[in-house]
Amino acid sequence: MTSLDSELTARIDELESRLAFQDDLIEALNEVVTRQDHDLARLTLRLQELAAKINEIGDAAAAATPSSESEAPPHY
Repeated sequence: MTSLDSELTARIDELESRLAFQDDLIEALNEVVTRQDHDLARLTLRLQELAAKINEIGDAAAAATPSSESEAPPHY
């Protein structure tokens, strides 16, 4: 084996090693993105539920509060 062959073999080995590490990193990043997407969908649904609950509470409070037109002024 010549010096050129051993140099090329070393370079190929280095590239294969880098590729393996990049594949592992890409897989790890994909798992993070997938988990964050799931969390975001869950949080969006929860936010919509909370907004609906706040609207219900506001509507109930408005219905329970007598209007100022039907109340007698405090000095009567």
